[in-house]
Order: sequence, then C-alpha cells, then structure tokens
Amino acid sequence: MKEVVIMSSELIVVTGASGNIGKKISRIVLSRKKNIRVVGRSAEKLKSLVQEGAEAFIGSLENPGEMAQAFKGASAVFTMIPPNYASPDFRAYQNRISEILTQAIQGSGVKYVVNLSSIGAHRPDRLGPISGLYDHEQRLSKLLGVNLLHLRPAYFMENQLTSLNLIRQMGVNGSAFRGDMAIPMIATADIARVAAEALLQRGFQGQSVQELLGPRDLSLQEATTILGRAIGKPDLKYVQFSYEDTQKALVGMGFSADMARLFIEMSRGSNKGLMKPTQGRTAKTTTPTPFEEFVKVLADAYNAASVAVH
Repeated sequence: MKEVVIMSSELIVVTGASGNIGKKISRIVLSRKKNIRVVGRSAEKLKSLVQEGAEAFIGSLENPGEMAQAFKGASAVFTMIPPNYASPDFRAYQNRISEILTQAIQGSGVKYVVNLSSIGAHRPDRLGPISGLYDHEQRLSKLLGVNLLHLRPAYFMENQLTSLNLIRQMGVNGSAFRGDMAIPMIATADIARVAAEALLQRGFQGQSVQELLGPRDLSLQEATTILGRAIGKPDLKYVQFSYEDTQKALVGMGFSADMARLFIEMSRGSNKGLMKPTQGRTAKTTTPTPFEEFVKVLADAYNAASVAVH
C-alpha cells in the first residue's frame, strides 16, 4: 500500500467521497482552498475531485489497515456508512464498517469527526437500517478526546429519483410509505453545506447531535403533485403499496432479502411515527432548499431519460 504523504495539519478527510453527499462536501472544501483527502474504492469516480485539487486515497471502508492510513494526519474527518443493498446481512455489514471507522479514528488521533447519521437514529429498534446508525452513533460516542457531531438529516428529496421509472412505466408515484403524513424532506446539497462548514470551522465541542429537517414538512402526496406539474403530469397520483408487494419489488431490483426486510421495517416504523424529529424545527435544524426548487433536478432527470428511451 502506498504511503500517504501528509499535506498539512489542516487536512480534512472525506469518506464516501464519490457519493452524493461526500462529493458535494469535497467540492465545498476545495472551493475554500483547503487540503482534502477523498476516500473511495474507485479511482475513476474520484478523478474529477483530484483534477480540482484533492488527494485521493483508494481503499475500502471494510479494510482496517487502509482506513487507519486514510485518516493519518487528519484534523477533521467526515464519516458515513455507505449503503450496500446487496449485503446478505446488512446490520452485520453496518457494525463491521462502524467498528473499523471507530478504530481508525482512535488510532489516528483525529480530534474532530462529523458523522452522517439519520433522523430516527435516537431509537435502537424498529427502524431497520436506521437502527444500525443508532449502533454506530453509540460506538463513536465512546471515543475519548474526540469532538463528535452526529448529523441526522431527514428524508432525502433525492429519494424521488428512484420513482421516475415507476412514474414512466406505471403512471403513478408510490412506495410503502404513507402518502398522507407530512414529513421533513431535505436536499442533499443542504446536508453537504452543513457538514462542510462543520469540518472547516470545527466549532463543535464534545459530543452533539444536529437534526437537519429541510425547509418544511410535506407529504409524499404533496411532493407527487409538485413533481407531476414539473414533468407535465398534473394529475399524477401517489399510491401506498403494500409491504408485501414492496418487499418483492425490492428483491427484484437487486436488494438482498435481508435488506428488503429491513427497508420494510423502516417503512412500518416511519408510518407509525417513530421517525419524528426530537429537536423540532428551529433556525438551526431548518435548511433552505424547498422541494419546489429541487423538483427541477427530478424533472431534468425524467426528461433526459424519456429522450433516451425515444
């Protein structure tokens, strides 16, 4: 393994840097002319960040030695557990990554950690994969001498990207989540901005939690109406699918049986109100991007795919 060259004492390390949030965080840090090491398994996926000035570390979060090396010399680290929908035992996968990240932080002497968690991670059970993030928070919180910020964002607006094929093929939007319950929704760009500022400013001390709730609560029925107007389908409806049908569909999409089961557990818990925020809507937990603005991303993706099909 290639020895890492320490760039400076002000080094920020971002795991999952080729992902939706990690890449956005990395670009913000780069725009501030700060040293950054981006961690990922694919050199190709990190290439654009390297071209913008980042140092790439090619390694796996499942390799303890590589993560220890990746965090070496860092002043602040962004951690996350990337989704692995095909994992035959997703909770075991989460715990394995969590243990490796925790050991790497402790061994490297990193003093500031911003951890991507989720709304609902205050609960130890009944929320599927989010319960694994509860475990992760608890494990990280045992670290000594580390200033730790857990970010708990709400439902991602980007989740609606997975509905575009359904809308195209079936003429409806839908999932196992209730359509009539108003929930907080957030754009990942807003998560990235908060995370990047925390990594850059390092103004948090001890252990803290910050929920990120988007600009307002809205139901999936409301979101579907807004999306329908944006793609020229003003009568688009939202349908709540049965848990059984959703579980079968997820397996058909490549989810492992275990991951599909956990997703349904999360859906049931959410529908019962178990993912309600604990901090409430304040200036600190509210983020700016409204769904009415974000829907342009969905409409562009929908129209681009429609052109490709024809």
